[in-house]
Order: sequence, then C-alpha cells, then structure tokens
Amino acid sequence: MGTLGSGNHYLEVQLVGEIFDPAAAQAYGLVTGEVVVSIHCGSRGLGHQIGTDYLREMVVSASSAGIIVPDRELACAPLKSSLGQRYLGAMRAASNCALANRQVLTQLARHAFAKLFPGVRLPLLYDVSHNTCKEEAHRVGGTHRQLFVHRKGATRAFGPGHRALPSAYREIGQPVLIGGSMGTASYVLAGAAGTEECAFGSACHGAGRAMSRHEATRRWHGRALVDELAGRGILIRSPSSRGVAEEAPLAYKYVGKVVDSADRAGLAGKVARLTPLICIKG
Repeated sequence: MGTLGSGNHYLEVQLVGEIFDPAAAQAYGLVTGEVVVSIHCGSRGLGHQIGTDYLREMVVSASSAGIIVPDRELACAPLKSSLGQRYLGAMRAASNCALANRQVLTQLARHAFAKLFPGVRLPLLYDVSHNTCKEEAHRVGGTHRQLFVHRKGATRAFGPGHRALPSAYREIGQPVLIGGSMGTASYVLAGAAGTEECAFGSACHGAGRAMSRHEATRRWHGRALVDELAGRGILIRSPSSRGVAEEAPLAYKYVGKVVDSADRAGLAGKVARLTPLICIKG
C-alpha cells in the first residue's frame, strides 16, 4: 500500500488551465489557475494476477459451459457458477486493495503538501476504479434489470440525478476523470444525461494507446524524453528510462480529440482541462 506501480500509473501535480462548464466546475471545486493532484494507480499487480489466473481457468472450463469465444482473452464463466463467483470475489478484493492504496497515497500527498504549504487542504474530488465489473441497475428494452457491467478501458460516468451519486454531485453528474499523457493534458468531465441509455453509464478513461509499448521504446529514448519534457517545466522521476519511453506522449492518441468525441457523443461533458506541472511515474 502507498506505492504507485509502473506502466502508465502516476501521481501528477496539475494546473487547472481552462474551464468549459462553470456550474459543474463550481460544484467540483475547480478554479482556473489553482493546482490539483491526480493519482492513477491500482491494486499493485493483484488485479493483473487475478486476471491471469482466472483467464487460465476460464479458458479450460468454457466449453463445458457452452461458451465459445473468438479470442482466449474474452474467456468467461457463468456468473452463478462456482468459478464465476470465485472470480467476482477475487476481483472485488483487488478493487478494495486499489481503493485502499489510493487512500494511502492521497494522505501521503497531503502530508507532503502540508510541509511546503502549511494550512493547504487537498479535499478529494472523486475516486473511481476502472477495469472492474460492477453490479448495477439499468433500463434494457424499457425494463429495469440488474446487470454486471464490465468496464475495460472505460470508467463509470453516471449522469445527473443518478441515485448512486453523492448529493453534492447529483444535480451535475458524476465527475469523470480522463488522464492524459505526461506531455499533454488531463480532463475532468461530468457524466451526461443520456449516457446510461447509450453506454450503460460509461465513458472512456483515457486517451488510449496509439502504439504498443514495444514500438514506443523502439522509436524513443527515455533520457531524451526526460530532457525534452523538463524543458517544458514537466519534471519526471523514473527508475527506468525504458519506462519513460513506453509512456512517451506520442505513444498515445491525442487526448483532446478523444475527450471531444466523448463530449459530442453525449457520454460526458467537458468541465475542465488540467495541464501537468510535475509528473511522478511509478
């Protein structure tokens, strides 16, 4: 607990550079020119290990359950089966570890800020997990049903009025946190009214990769990237230059276009744009 991990995980100090929706920004406590801290990390390998272990089991047992999938990565099991229930329990345990890990990191960040800026508070805007399967009520064909919604490469984005949202955000919609690369920007969006009907209350959770990590390390050298970003005031601390190359800004799709697409599609509305000042990679 209290560690970032590797890959695309980060703790980033960001500047609120632009406000698109003043009412939503006010509800979220976002003010142009102020600083926020964004943390992107998970269960520190536990979720990945659980996925690996249960994928192996599900591939073997799929045929006995009458399940045929075109790709082994899509292997699954009936929810009410013993295997399905064990997987759900293990996955929920990993989600709890991820939530606890982010709570510890948040508190450590508060202590660090308090040393430099006595009296400054860092109230939590929102903490949401992705790459999880959650039981939720949704309307399907005019009927309310209990569904298990598996968001992979996506995040929850409940719209205004949803009963699962805290009262402070219920009129505005859920904060949707879209992390960019360390050289571009991140965004805060608000869940839109129609997102449940078109995407089961979901939106993207990042820009998405434009190329594989292997291709990124072939194209760029980590040291050169660190120097180039430092010239723009973005400071990086990474134990591995390869890790920096894997997360090069151009290895990802342009987050601004991805966010605009989510906004136009009615999945989530733009609230604020955040630009990186200090990016700490795991």
